[in-house]
Amino acid sequence: MAEIAQPQTDDASLVDARGIDKVFKRGSEEVHVLGGLDLQIPKGEFLALMGPSGSGKSTLLNLVGGLDRPTQGTVTVAGQRIDNLSNRRLAGWRARHIGLVFQFYNLMPVLNARKNVELPLLLTKLGAAERRKRAEIALEVVGLGHRMGHFPRQLSGGEQQRTGIARAIVTDPTLLLCDEPTGDLDRKAGDEILDLLTALNQQQGKTIIMVTHDPRAAERATRTLHLDKGRLVTDPVD
Repeated sequence: MAEIAQPQTDDASLVDARGIDKVFKRGSEEVHVLGGLDLQIPKGEFLALMGPSGSGKSTLLNLVGGLDRPTQGTVTVAGQRIDNLSNRRLAGWRARHIGLVFQFYNLMPVLNARKNVELPLLLTKLGAAERRKRAEIALEVVGLGHRMGHFPRQLSGGEQQRTGIARAIVTDPTLLLCDEPTGDLDRKAGDEILDLLTALNQQQGKTIIMVTHDPRAAERATRTLHLDKGRLVTDPVD
């Protein structure tokens, strides 16, 4: 039987979630997704979250990224408690601190790679020339400097995901959140994306949380946690 994972007690944690409950209402029914969860993540960690479908992995990712709020409990990231911020302040906080990588890329088909990467910078006060420069640098970092004028339909799946990662890092976020980043890719392209995430973690010190179903992807992380029925456990359920 899996045991409940004990939280770390590092006071310098970049992410500190305490007593997290999340309940969704489905008509008159209440669906309890997370219950009494504690999670601490130190700066510079590459954390993999695993668990069966419906275990609460993506919900937890959304709470840490300020995309949703817990029903109960507190979420503190980089010293800022975010669960009680107003919607306006929370949106501004996300723009400064969170980079998001999605399974299906979420690129705008009418924009080329560079302009897709620029999108998060539109929420800043940067001028057009500086936005362009930063987008070009981000694409160079992910190895797509030669493809920045291409549209998503002209890019392979792996190249589209690299563009998505460039978009996620262009604001130099505090935390990179990846939801099944290799789930729509073949093995070769998936390995290339994992190589890139590993480099961002090891060479640039990015703190990464990655939701994945793939044990091979989780092996790239510095730590793996398993969710079972809304709770973190020390071992996966057989």
